[in-house]
Amino acid sequence: MINQKEKITTQQVAVILSNSILAVGILTLPRTSVEKMKTPDVWISVILGGLIAILAGIIMVKLCQRFPQKTVYQYSQDIVGKWAGRFISLIFVIYFFTVSAFEVRALAEVTGFLLLEGTPSWAVIMPFMWVGLYLIMGGINPMARLFEIILPITVILFLLITMMSFKLFEIDHLRPVLGSGVIPVLKGIKTTTLAFTGVEYILFLIAFMQKPNKAVKAVLVGISIPIFFYVITVIMVIGAFSVDGVILRTWPTIDLMRSFEIPGLIFERFESLLLVIWIMQIFTSFTIAFYIAALGLAHLFQKSIHPFIYVLIPIIYIISTIPKSIDELFKLGDIIGTIALYLFGLLPLILLIISKWRGGKYGA
Repeated sequence: MINQKEKITTQQVAVILSNSILAVGILTLPRTSVEKMKTPDVWISVILGGLIAILAGIIMVKLCQRFPQKTVYQYSQDIVGKWAGRFISLIFVIYFFTVSAFEVRALAEVTGFLLLEGTPSWAVIMPFMWVGLYLIMGGINPMARLFEIILPITVILFLLITMMSFKLFEIDHLRPVLGSGVIPVLKGIKTTTLAFTGVEYILFLIAFMQKPNKAVKAVLVGISIPIFFYVITVIMVIGAFSVDGVILRTWPTIDLMRSFEIPGLIFERFESLLLVIWIMQIFTSFTIAFYIAALGLAHLFQKSIHPFIYVLIPIIYIISTIPKSIDELFKLGDIIGTIALYLFGLLPLILLIISKWRGGKYGA
């Protein structure tokens, strides 16, 4: 059972979901989706991917609402038995601490490329991890309050730098709409859906909600904000560089911000503002994944969460050092996304069907 002091509001859940989704995808989604589709209709696939994420989120909500004040770590054992449930929980734990490792390594790569050239990655990763540890030691409430501060800052700065980049935008780079037909759009749905990984946190957040009956609203709002961000990002990037230009760039969104300057302002170049947004979003994604992984270990071993937070620090760091290049890091991201697609796209539906089939036993 969840302590009443740890309860969070519907708004906070929506904010956590939005922050969790908006991370590396802001920088990489235009390139990965354009590489797959080879057309400027990426924005359509982004919308469709977001709608699929919303559907998956609603399925997760319906599953969680059958087991009030329990996380999936706890009720999975009720549905499929003790040992199968523990195995599922262990898979979740491994997934989440791998996600947190991916996030900190991505942070080290981008900051090393743009801000701290020549700085060892460990010197970037370790302070970031310890600050995250300090936050999550306080539990879900301090995290939710910090996320509520970060999201409005992200929205304001993002809209500001987006408006500044309009001078590079050419609408012809987005034409003709559906010029290559519907097939490329359908091919791109998987790639864009993977950009919405983070919706799975609802499986754990509902247990902390003051009003779990409003969880569907939290999912709708929490995913709609990233849909807006992603659609604007891909439209502006493709509009500035064209399809062929986007494919040639590792970090096309950053390149867009580096392509213009406004002399006379305090900031003449705006990629620094984008990096402020991005680092904050990486921090939120890292901390929530870190926390959920530690929470899973605490439930598995029926102990306090705090020792497991410390145990995970070296594990996360070691995993973050495994990719030897940026290409290997992107491959790890693809693997994580593919696993998430099955782990959280298919498994919750199976658990929901089983729980309904055995509904009499659980009284749900």
